[in-house]
Amino acid sequence: MTGKVAPVIDFARNVRLWFSPAEVRDDGETPDYRFSLANERTFLAWLRTALALIGGGFAVDQFLPDLPWGWRVGLALALLAAGALCALRAVNHWVRCERAMRRGEDLPVSRFPALLGVVVAGVAVVMVVVVLVGWEA
Repeated sequence: MTGKVAPVIDFARNVRLWFSPAEVRDDGETPDYRFSLANERTFLAWLRTALALIGGGFAVDQFLPDLPWGWRVGLALALLAAGALCALRAVNHWVRCERAMRRGEDLPVSRFPALLGVVVAGVAVVMVVVVLVGWEA
């Protein structure tokens, strides 16, 4: 049971640290500032990706009115959800990386990039089918 509870406790602690970054500084030693800045640039890149996904979701909903309602809403919601998850993941990953650097630990790994890639590829395949088959099908 402890093995299943520990990740939940770590995640809850990380969420708390999202809103108090000064607490992250209390953990371990200050890393070379270049690593912290690189971590921040990665965070900002994930936020740009999230904004692009959210914009794509709105674009599908607003600019494809001839697409059947279920397809349009499904594609839009998939992109919007991916964008929201991407933004949340960006903050969580920033905190986890910053803590790992301060502690001298390996940087955390994540399956999220693979999941995001699969979702975006799935939406792209559906859109290719829609374009090839046409709106009426």
